Parts: sequence; structure tokens; C-alpha cells
Amino acid sequence: MRTAHDPVLPPVTSGAACRPSSARRFSCEKAFTILEVAMAAAVMAFSISTSILVMGRGFNSLDSARCISYASQIMQSELEKMRLTQWGDGTAAGNGTTGVTAYPTTATNVPISASFTTVGDVGSRMTMTRIAENVHTGMIKIKLTISWTTFDGHAMSRSYTTYYGQNGLYDFFVA
Repeated sequence: MRTAHDPVLPPVTSGAACRPSSARRFSCEKAFTILEVAMAAAVMAFSISTSILVMGRGFNSLDSARCISYASQIMQSELEKMRLTQWGDGTAAGNGTTGVTAYPTTATNVPISASFTTVGDVGSRMTMTRIAENVHTGMIKIKLTISWTTFDGHAMSRSYTTYYGQNGLYDFFVA
């Protein structure tokens, strides 16, 4: 039975959380409305979708930087191989059968070392070409170009150009 000192409980309404207060009375606080929850969900969805876009761009930038680094390493390795190559039996690019003078004056594919193509998928996406050009008798200009396609479909390339003198490093260019 109810006594005169018992508190009167207010009716519980839907969407309200009731709890006893310090004055032995019940106070009800209103909960979030559907509109407030929907707005919070929309803000959260917007922030997650933009962060996913930013992460995608970041991964594309990482892929580009990694590919540029690999391309530089591959071309530097090929330049070192060329520096160890003899001049050859010809007097100009493309007219020799051995050495640097055997390099053709048209773009030709150069195989990339297996040490670069087996590491990840970067080297397998790349192709390298070489063009030799006569500067003057006893000097050949050699251009290496590496081309590849990024994950997002953009075509990229990097090139190195060097001069190879018949008489070695201290040969000079006369125009």
C-alpha cells in the first residue's frame, strides 16, 4: 500500500529516460530525436567517405613515388652496365657489331634485370627502351626511358641521358 510519504511517480513516456534525482523526485531527460541521429549519421558518413578518398590519393602518391624510385634504380643499373661495355668495332652508333657502337639508333626494348622484376609488382609493370645517337665521331649520346602505368591508369615515364666517348671519361664534346 501507498503511504503519505511515498513519492508520486510520474508516468513514463516513450523516448524519455527517468531516474531518481537527489531530492527524491524523479526527473526525466529527453533523448535524441530521429532527426538528430540522422544528422549525426550523415556527418559521420561524410567524414568516412572523404577520409577514404584521401587515403586513395595517398596510396596513388606512394605508388608513383615507389615507381619513380625503382625506375631510377633500374636505369642507374643499366648505365653502370653500359660503362663497363667496350666501345666496339664501329665508328658510330648502330654501325658496329660489338660494344656500344652496336646500340641501334632507333628505340629498342632493353630487358630489365630479374632482380627488379621479382620484387613486388613494380618492375613487372615497367618497360625500358634505349636510343643511341651520334654526337660526333667518337661520341654517342644514349637515352634510356622507362615507361609504366600506375594503379589508377595514368601512363608515366622517366628518362636518363648520358654521353659515351670512345676515348673514355675525359673525351669532350665539340660542337
